[in-house]
Amino acid sequence: MEYSNPKIPEGINTTVEHPLKEFFILSVGILGIIFCAVIILSLAAEKLAVYVPFKMEQDLIPEIWTQTKPETETIRQTREYLQSLSDRLANYMQLPDDMEITVHYMDEDTVNAFATIGGHIFIYQGLLDELDSENALAMVIAHEMAHVYHRHPIIAMGRGVVIGLLLSAIAGASGDLFVSQIVSKTGMIALLNFTRDQEREADITALTTVNGLYHHVAGTNDLFRALMATHDPESIEPPLFLSTHPLTQDRIDALVEYARKKGWDAKVDLTPIPQYLR
Repeated sequence: MEYSNPKIPEGINTTVEHPLKEFFILSVGILGIIFCAVIILSLAAEKLAVYVPFKMEQDLIPEIWTQTKPETETIRQTREYLQSLSDRLANYMQLPDDMEITVHYMDEDTVNAFATIGGHIFIYQGLLDELDSENALAMVIAHEMAHVYHRHPIIAMGRGVVIGLLLSAIAGASGDLFVSQIVSKTGMIALLNFTRDQEREADITALTTVNGLYHHVAGTNDLFRALMATHDPESIEPPLFLSTHPLTQDRIDALVEYARKKGWDAKVDLTPIPQYLR
């Protein structure tokens, strides 16, 4: 038996591809898989969350945030007025019998309103200061009620838990801070489109509800126009794919077009907002 020691050809253990190109392809593939996983899990969470009984959703918040300031007569009047307007709107939104809406008034300068699980809606004084009519306020409340009606808060919570666990597991397994940040950003961008879709759905439901209550839609876009008027002209509004809400002008245009197609009147005298809300 003869043994030989042949010469090993040059380049047998190297690749013709540039290492950075291989790294780029691998990175894009991994991020693509993460993106697809986020979308699939988001869809699954959205489909399953709506089957959570509303009573169970209410029980998830045994104690809700309340007004921290002492309740003055003005605060009491404002809270009761907001709740009354919500109850009137509920008659035209066809809420399920077990779905109760509770409006919380926050005497703070923050320009905001939001809905959370259990049918709780928060309205801030800073937002009321931007409104000139009850019609605009009704649109705000109806919009937040629509989120509850479509079960958006519980969907968002379920989706957030599932996606958070997935991204945490991936980021933790990587053991690298840079990779963890990339994974997190990829997951968040994948979720943004769902949030925009929910806002559009809530807008249409709110507009339909307000038209049912007043028999017109005048004033429903005043909030968006007021916010645009106070917007810093030197600031740059984020591109649509990086924004969790539809761009303001796009929202106005969409609502105007929807009302036009429905034949709803938009040129009617507005209902004044109570002075004690100022």
